Amino acid sequence: MEKFITGIHHVSLKPENQEVFEKTVALYRDILGLKEAKSWKGGAMLDTGAGYVEIMCGNGSNSLGAVNHFALTTDHVDELAEKVRAAGYQITVEPRDAALPTEPPTPIHMGFFVGPCGELVELFQEK
Repeated sequence: MEKFITGIHHVSLKPENQEVFEKTVALYRDILGLKEAKSWKGGAMLDTGAGYVEIMCGNGSNSLGAVNHFALTTDHVDELAEKVRAAGYQITVEPRDAALPTEPPTPIHMGFFVGPCGELVELFQEK
């Protein structure tokens, strides 16, 4: 079968107003260290190195709320979780070692937090 999909381009977040938009951009750019690749009035694309986090201020676009969470790959789960906590965001799963239930199991280190748009974000390291 021919491969038509080559990866994830972006995950889109929709802050409800300008204040939440600014907090969201600050979290991903200033705290998590993503580079701002593109920006426009009420929008930004931040580069993860393997796709983008798109942030568009609540401009009436559709949002179905079907995303459970998204994961950002990092070798600095603990450090980033502390930076996120220090910025006042809720850590919902403290950083910990775990294993994906593959055969054989895949060891990981991970943690979760809630961002300004209510998004659930996983900091993820495959060991």
